[in-house]
Amino acid sequence: MSNHSDTTLKTRLQQPEGISYLLAAAAALAVLYFRLVPAVIAGLAVYVLTLKLARHLPRNMSRFAHRLSLGVVVICVISALTSFGMLFWSYISSSHGVAVLLSTLAETLEGLRRTLPEQIADVLPTTMEDLRQQLITLLGVHVQKLSIAGMVGITFVAHVILGMVVGGMTAVHHFLDHEKAPPFISALRARLRTLATSFDKVVFAQVKISGINAALTGIYLLVVLPLFDIHLPMATILVLLTFAVGLLPVVGNLISNTAIVVISLGVSFGVGLASLLFLVLIHKAEYFMNARIVGHEVQATAWELLTAMLLLEAAFGIAGLVAAPVLYAWLKAEVKAHGLI
Repeated sequence: MSNHSDTTLKTRLQQPEGISYLLAAAAALAVLYFRLVPAVIAGLAVYVLTLKLARHLPRNMSRFAHRLSLGVVVICVISALTSFGMLFWSYISSSHGVAVLLSTLAETLEGLRRTLPEQIADVLPTTMEDLRQQLITLLGVHVQKLSIAGMVGITFVAHVILGMVVGGMTAVHHFLDHEKAPPFISALRARLRTLATSFDKVVFAQVKISGINAALTGIYLLVVLPLFDIHLPMATILVLLTFAVGLLPVVGNLISNTAIVVISLGVSFGVGLASLLFLVLIHKAEYFMNARIVGHEVQATAWELLTAMLLLEAAFGIAGLVAAPVLYAWLKAEVKAHGLI
């Protein structure tokens, strides 16, 4: 019986579909190992957005006009994503950006050290460098991975741009005639379609959740608190930070909430307590949003995603942490397609 099962498994792995799964797994590991996650995310974003917009093109167009229109759509998508990324980065790296936020956090913590009990004060960082080291330890990454030079390096930008170009070319190729494609090529395209669908469900669902979270945080920091004549320092950058790190399930909220509560405590203990209570209420609502949006889309609970994030972060660092939700949704979709769950 065992020999028959081994023979069946070997036969399946030798089929085009089996080989496509092996190549897909090898490609995923290579992307994580060589730190190409930003390029793949950029490429998948262009690919998915192009397909979504291409659905609205007229169906009675000639083949040449259709391809030309697809090319225009791809260029518009790449231009829009690039412009948004440049504007966002230029803002957070400006004089009102992350560096000033870290400095404000360090000054706030230094002030708290003088008012808190000695046992608690000794745990707090004393300088901005200590604060950065503790944040790095919390995220489990190395200094060079969070350095500004690494983030804006030529290699990083080149990878992202090339990823978007490849994603756009793949989207155009998606509409070509595939009826005569060999079985192996068809199997590879099936893996890509499942990956793109998983990416669409997870990432864009998480964008919705992060947007709602940032909007509620913005109302609290920019509207509710000023009504009581309380003006929190760096309120605008805190809202942007909430949206940006909110794209990381579970972990992102911990980062933004810590920053908000610490800066609120710098104003007064009452404001810090109010911020903490507000954030707790937001996350109670987020459990329902996650269950309905992400959980419903990929049929995955929070503990499943968190486990995948912890494992891949331990193996591949921040790249694994970012890629984990998409990879887990992709794996679960493939397993479910074969009726195993």
